Amino acid sequence: MTSINLADRGVDLGEWAKSTPNAADEFAAAVRSWLDENLAGDFAHLKGRGGPGSEHEFFAARLEWDRHLASAGWTCIGWPTEYGGRGATLEQRIIFHREYARANAPARVNHLGEELLGPTLIEYGTEEQKKRFLPGIVDVTELWSQGYSEPGAGSDLAGVSTSARMDEGKWIINGQKIWTSLAHVAQWVFVIARTEKGSARHAGLSFLLVPLDQPGVTVRPIQQLTGTSEFNEVFFDDAVTDADLIVGEPGDGWKVAMGLLQFERGVSTLGQQVGFARELENLTEVARTNGAVDDPELASRLARADIGLKVMRAHAQRTLDGDVTSQAGAASVSKLLWANWHRDLGELAMDVVGAPTLIGPDATAEGQPNDIADPERVELDEWQRLYLFTRADTIYGGSNEVQRNIIAERVLGLPREAR
Repeated sequence: MTSINLADRGVDLGEWAKSTPNAADEFAAAVRSWLDENLAGDFAHLKGRGGPGSEHEFFAARLEWDRHLASAGWTCIGWPTEYGGRGATLEQRIIFHREYARANAPARVNHLGEELLGPTLIEYGTEEQKKRFLPGIVDVTELWSQGYSEPGAGSDLAGVSTSARMDEGKWIINGQKIWTSLAHVAQWVFVIARTEKGSARHAGLSFLLVPLDQPGVTVRPIQQLTGTSEFNEVFFDDAVTDADLIVGEPGDGWKVAMGLLQFERGVSTLGQQVGFARELENLTEVARTNGAVDDPELASRLARADIGLKVMRAHAQRTLDGDVTSQAGAASVSKLLWANWHRDLGELAMDVVGAPTLIGPDATAEGQPNDIADPERVELDEWQRLYLFTRADTIYGGSNEVQRNIIAERVLGLPREAR
């Protein structure tokens, strides 16, 4: 093992890799060793906790885990060192996500800040904005939520009607956002708002950074099929934010918003796929245990799921390597691949597990790991939760229909669908 402490934030991982033979193996071993040593004791109970459909699980403890990661230099490792990152290479970032998922480490609480807003500010923000907000993301002292969709602008984001106007050095914001991820636990939200009166579609939009703890903001959690509330509806009634808390120029909001979405579908998706692989492995073991694997149809579906996962991984890798002609098209293909695969896995889980999936556990059972949601709601088992939550996979983040339109019109050059 290298004599350098790779968990030291003072080590530039990219520079270290240039001068180190077998750097990838050493880095993987360092990440694996740190996780083994630290995902123990007070943090041991967090293994496998959190994630889609389970956001309520041990939230406060997972926040402390994220801050523990930060203190050891394992947050924002791909950011440039001048902004608090580690200068990690693409390969190192992939390795970190892979090892993190393999360790069954808990779902992170500041994904939106670290993976989405942070890189967006580094790309489009002013130096003042970077100094103000990036440190709070690195050390996980400020949490962020995403204010894109509206009741009349879901997958068709260009239909945004939330407005913002300048008044005495402040942006005054009015409107409603929906499906606002993690707003109920965040201090800030990045908002797409229409800042040019009379503008339409992609024109006249701006990207604003807005504090949630103020009289003009109302956050209402939305209960999902799983009984949890990852999403919220957020109302802005003369909410305010400072004039300089706009990313990019007024009217550049669409460009910034689309830039952020490219970060969303970047390297972290490989870590997501390791989580998918673990779900498939666990389901396959259930099938072996209960005899479902002896059913030729179920065995065939399990095999097809494994093949689909390999296809998904290959596509993600070539996209990150820059081997795909159209990155916009590649992102849409990626969304179609993983969303449909994961939905199908949820359906397969119902058939493999069988009748027990129809039985709900005791809603009054003690020890439910719930500290941010309704303590009396029924807890689902992992397969029920997987099935119910994955019903949304083909809708959020751009529905299947929208992704196919993007591929058809922007990549294949087919005639535009009638609007």
